[in-house]
Amino acid sequence: MHPVLRTIVKRLGLGLVTLFLVSIIIFSAVDMLPGDFGQAVLGQAATEEAVAAFRRELGLDEPLVVRYFDWLGALVQGDLGTSFSGRASSGIDRSRPVADLVAPRLANTLFLAGMTALIAVPLALALGITSALWRNSWYDRTASAATLTTISFPEFFVAYILILLLGTLWPIFPSLANVRPEMSFGERIGVSVLPALTLTLVIVAHMMRMTRAAILNLMASPYIEMARLKGESPRRVILLHALPNAWAPIATVIAFNLAYLVVGVVVVEVVFVYPGIGQLTVDAVSSRDIPVVQACALFFAATYILLNLIADVIGIVTNPRLLHPK
Repeated sequence: MHPVLRTIVKRLGLGLVTLFLVSIIIFSAVDMLPGDFGQAVLGQAATEEAVAAFRRELGLDEPLVVRYFDWLGALVQGDLGTSFSGRASSGIDRSRPVADLVAPRLANTLFLAGMTALIAVPLALALGITSALWRNSWYDRTASAATLTTISFPEFFVAYILILLLGTLWPIFPSLANVRPEMSFGERIGVSVLPALTLTLVIVAHMMRMTRAAILNLMASPYIEMARLKGESPRRVILLHALPNAWAPIATVIAFNLAYLVVGVVVVEVVFVYPGIGQLTVDAVSSRDIPVVQACALFFAATYILLNLIADVIGIVTNPRLLHPK
């Protein structure tokens, strides 16, 4: 087997093992949440017998290990379980499958993450490359200062500033990103501008500075000196010689930031009332909807693992020493 393919298979296996271990942590952590779901749903006036019957109906009376492997077995078959919300003491079961709750929220979050990535990644790469090209110039200092200023503020502060400026003082965009299924594509973009701009300002600085640092670290390499001695312009030296060998660290930091766009948008979604998976997680934790919390947390973990795997693969493929083994 080719060394590159063998390394990819190893990383994929490690990713699956990591996801299995994370699933154990998630299930155990959710089970250790304080309070009792049956008591919370039925109310303080419920008798112990009613609470016990309710827990038995949901399978919460089983040992933790048994419940975990039942959940894992259903998960392998594509069954995320049934939401606890909608169950009431009246005996009417209005609960829904977890997949039906997660799927539309996940689509909204991926739409917001994709919209942000289309803005942030090209912008960060352009700023990083041009800052390295004009190192220590006024442009480099201005770009670094501006991006560091935006990344130093927490997400909710940036969000509220944008709402104040672009939603209240100059009402260009709506303050609340209330996405509805019947909206057209253009309307979705319009209501998602402010949360996408917030996420862009938060993540672009890290990607820009990593791109700049990765390129500058290679500028002292012998092959870069040879390209300069051959009379090539600084632009060609950076774009044709330094940038291809800097893709590994750049891809890693882009993968981390893309993972943040999917799993770290909880605060932004809550501020803008955006109906994404982050908002769903907050609501599920508040109502102690255990299957929904577990499904959302597992999706967050899988997203991180998958994007890190993609970053590792890009780093391996762009490494000539692995592409042409001796």
